[in-house]
Amino acid sequence: MASNNQELPEATVKNVLEQDSLKWVFVGGKGGVGKTTCSSILGILLSEVRSSVLIISTDPAHNLSDAFQQRFTKSPTLVNGFSNLYAMEIDPTVEKEDAVSSDGMDDFLSDLSNAIPGIDEAMSFAEMLKLVQTMDYSVIVFDTAPTGHTLRLLQFPSTLEKGLAKVMSLKNRFGGVLSQMTRLMGVDEEFGEAAILGKLEGMKEIIEEVNRQFKDPDLTTFVCVCIPEFLSLYETERLVQELAKFEMDTHNIIINQVIFDEEVVESKLLEARMRMQQKYLDQFYILYDDFNITKLPLLPQEVCGVEALKGFSHHFTTPYQSSLARGSVEELENRVAALKQQLKDAEAELEKVRKGKQKI
Repeated sequence: MASNNQELPEATVKNVLEQDSLKWVFVGGKGGVGKTTCSSILGILLSEVRSSVLIISTDPAHNLSDAFQQRFTKSPTLVNGFSNLYAMEIDPTVEKEDAVSSDGMDDFLSDLSNAIPGIDEAMSFAEMLKLVQTMDYSVIVFDTAPTGHTLRLLQFPSTLEKGLAKVMSLKNRFGGVLSQMTRLMGVDEEFGEAAILGKLEGMKEIIEEVNRQFKDPDLTTFVCVCIPEFLSLYETERLVQELAKFEMDTHNIIINQVIFDEEVVESKLLEARMRMQQKYLDQFYILYDDFNITKLPLLPQEVCGVEALKGFSHHFTTPYQSSLARGSVEELENRVAALKQQLKDAEAELEKVRKGKQKI
């Protein structure tokens, strides 16, 4: 824990925006905490300082289209109102089916998938990365699925490496037999053992390179998104620990849906929620005193559409400041005015009830 005289890291994402070397920015966390909104706004902010930005949604729910109010597909599409911000939505399971049917390797990949769990999605992910790397974007933002899926996605490079090692060992042991069997079965060379192994070997180089890049803090970082509640705190701690195992850099946490003092007037519910949130906010600062922790305010409405996303983006670069200081003359005057209005409304309601009783 940081000492009182030690400055905490800046409570913004400016460190991500200012790190020119970054190539991959992952955004993840528990479901329903605002990952897509944060990914979208990070993409918008990065587009102001980078030549080209691509946001990729790997969440099957695909909320990216909802956030920008624009339809995206598995191909990069220019976001309306931008000249250098693109977005795409992929589903590894669907992409895998498309790729398999076109290459005629259904049975082989099915067997391989049973032997090495996750190899099918990993190969699909590798194909997508291969495609993305040829497009030469300055930075790529991943809007990931909830934590469990994200951790599996990060395992893909090592999963593929294990799969390739297993396949190559089989080739060395039974290569001759496999070749004879494919010829006897009349399998075309295009879909034969050599073609399949060639395809897998071709992926090895890109997977090794991506794996290296994901572990390089100059090239990759992971931004954790959460809300100030117990389950989200628990998921974040689990995620940070797993990222450490993957040797992936993470030094930014975005805490969304925070209720600030100025929003609490006379609502007992909001006051109780604020006290609960403060308890977990304190724990976040104790656990992650060396992280850049950005707090975002709870809003009465959703953040949808380019203009709304742009309007909310300043909270990512400027720490939230309450417009009224708690206990100030202005704040107390506002509370008194609110109480007077509540009293007036209550008196009017009482008068209605009394008139209703008189009629009866």
